[in-house]
Amino acid sequence: MKYLVKVGDDDVEVLLDGDVATVDGIAAVARVSDVEGTPVRMVTIGDEVHRVVARRGATRGRFTLWLDGFRYEVEALDERARAIRELSAASAGPTGPAPLVAPMPGMIVRIAVQVGDAVTPGQGLVVMEAMKMENELRATAAGTVKAILAQPGTAVDKGAILLELE
Repeated sequence: MKYLVKVGDDDVEVLLDGDVATVDGIAAVARVSDVEGTPVRMVTIGDEVHRVVARRGATRGRFTLWLDGFRYEVEALDERARAIRELSAASAGPTGPAPLVAPMPGMIVRIAVQVGDAVTPGQGLVVMEAMKMENELRATAAGTVKAILAQPGTAVDKGAILLELE
């Protein structure tokens, strides 16, 4: 089965045929095994092993993946579902990178960017403390910092917009 996968701003073609996964023309044997009693899956591609946790998103084909400690927002649709979505204009939504939102209540420790800075996917933007742990919040897509809405030393609620990107 052929899937069209969007990771940040990148489109990737994935073809699954039994134990063989072909990603953008490069084929490798791929296997997935569950870690019993946890949401963790071990994904073996060729001779590389990756630790993956996947959570379904709000719409069909959307997932949040934690891969080897990094978080990715992903959309994976087969060819038929992608064609139907494009024909029905269901994919029309806000353009540009999503704002950085606090995933939990906590205290802003530091902000690693300034207004006007260009950011890349995976780049650390804000460090916040929650439950006595520091969490680095990273960019999910490339963009430019449009506005900083949080300040170090301030408490924020879950869902608070910390940075706006364009």
